Amino acid sequence: MEEDQELERKISGLKTPMAEGERKTALEMVQAAGTDRHCVTFVLHEEDHTLGNSLRYMIMKNPEVEFCGYTTTHPSESKINLRIQTRGTLPAVEPFQRGLNELMSVCQHVLDKFEASIKDYKDQKASRNESTF
Repeated sequence: MEEDQELERKISGLKTPMAEGERKTALEMVQAAGTDRHCVTFVLHEEDHTLGNSLRYMIMKNPEVEFCGYTTTHPSESKINLRIQTRGTLPAVEPFQRGLNELMSVCQHVLDKFEASIKDYKDQKASRNESTF
């Protein structure tokens, strides 16, 4: 119960800017009446296939996840519905958070490698220019 309240506090803190200073929730957790915490739909506003497919892949790597899929509601709307169903030993929130963290780690690794490659390229280019003089 406390975990659910903590998640609600985290989710309510995720806001995206709107016109005239209004803010709307960037993430919603939707749970059908009568279902347990093992099958949840997360609605991610202002997101598309880029995050949806990457996050689905990262979440599906977890062996405790039975199903994970996403849909876009409509091409003119920028939100996705991400559905997670676990095998019953784990609430769906945990693989969602783990998937986000793992995806951020992968993105950071790619960014670090990219920046290192740019630095190497510039260093090689500078050394070639020095040797031509």
